[in-house]
Amino acid sequence: MDQYEKLEKIGEGTYGKVYKAREKNTGRLVALKKTRLEMEEEGVPSTALREVSLLQMLSESNHVVKLLCVEHVEEHSKPVLYLVFEYLSTDLKKYMDRTGKGASGTPVPKKLVKSFMYQLVKGIAHCHKHGVMHRDLKPQNLLVDDTRECLKIADLGLGRAFSIPIKSYTHEIVTLWYRAPEVLLGATHYSPAVDIWSVACIFAELVRKVALFPGDCELQQLLHIFKLLGTPSEDEWPGVTKLRDWHEFPNWAPQDLAKVFPALEPAGVDLMARMFEYDPAKRISAKEALAHEYFEDDFEDKAAVDTLESEAIRVREG
Repeated sequence: MDQYEKLEKIGEGTYGKVYKAREKNTGRLVALKKTRLEMEEEGVPSTALREVSLLQMLSESNHVVKLLCVEHVEEHSKPVLYLVFEYLSTDLKKYMDRTGKGASGTPVPKKLVKSFMYQLVKGIAHCHKHGVMHRDLKPQNLLVDDTRECLKIADLGLGRAFSIPIKSYTHEIVTLWYRAPEVLLGATHYSPAVDIWSVACIFAELVRKVALFPGDCELQQLLHIFKLLGTPSEDEWPGVTKLRDWHEFPNWAPQDLAKVFPALEPAGVDLMARMFEYDPAKRISAKEALAHEYFEDDFEDKAAVDTLESEAIRVREG
């Protein structure tokens, strides 16, 4: 670790402490994520190795923060793993707040909303293609490269390879405001659709600059969702009333999303509605979302995004 100069602690991530640092021989800024290891007799735990190899594979995408290298060191006679990531100066939450917090601030330009959404969906499609759910998507976990308005998914520490049939996971995941209703209702089996719900919440926040469902407990979170999207029924979501935390909720009718988001074009409203499908099996996938008409017109950064992606592939292969 002598080749890095720690500049400041910038947070506590899923892994542990995160530092901003400088690579001494190049001057390049990096983010160091320090993670303590519970050592096994054979050495580095297989779970840590699995996470690292997943992160390396995922960071082949331009829309996932790049894992540059891994350093295994001893600190105070204890084994520590440092994950060295590319450094990005800001996250999507701070980026939005820069032009005034909340709805009273300057709106995010429509073209930028579309570009960020395209990049986010592209990054998530890449994760899902490789069998990884993020499970904790929120604006604070999306980093922005100011110079190119490039968005990258970070903090995949909760990411876990999914297999078919999808295993049972703890439902204490995903920040409450971005949590899918199947998780809130105690479903024990769920799918990459949980990430798509979070993406829809981020989409809404980009358009309005305020969180769409700011609940402070699981029940209130569900009420926020049902008041806007209507109370789900067995007809539209088979099995919903059998979920562990289902109660008899007031029967709200869905609101018109076009009226809730008057600044969003019809194709954007349609994409958001498909991402907010209650039944996870009917919710649009990331791959399908990329082909949605909302992204059809050649908005400014789409070609640039696709070019960057193909350049990265060429570099890797050639």
